Amino acid sequence: MPAALTASQRRRLIAAARKAAAAAYAPYSRFPVGAAVLMADGRVFSGCNVENASFGLTNCAERTAVFSAVAAGSRRLRAVAVFTPTPAPTLPCGACRQVLHEFGPEAQVLSVCAGAGQVETPLAALLPHAFGPGDL
Repeated sequence: MPAALTASQRRRLIAAARKAAAAAYAPYSRFPVGAAVLMADGRVFSGCNVENASFGLTNCAERTAVFSAVAAGSRRLRAVAVFTPTPAPTLPCGACRQVLHEFGPEAQVLSVCAGAGQVETPLAALLPHAFGPGDL
């Protein structure tokens, strides 16, 4: 079990996710999402959703953040914060859960919103019986 997040780490992740949402390209859904990942090496990477007129080519904020971390050479995910402009927190979609699992099966997921809510849960609770490298 990884070490619990500190209050400072939570604040840093949430601030980065909120900031990333402001950069989202969401002309079709009008649902700007920001995410920030805390990697095992202590670095934080952020990402936003980037939509495309061909909807299947859209990339979620969580995956954008993870892919940025991997491109920078960081591969062990400790936690992710997701910010949505909703009254209640929104959890990552199934595709994002799978990508998060690839790099951090024991990661914590913080979902925060423009409203007053916040949810923190282990990724394993969101993706039970996940498929991963050990299944190959």
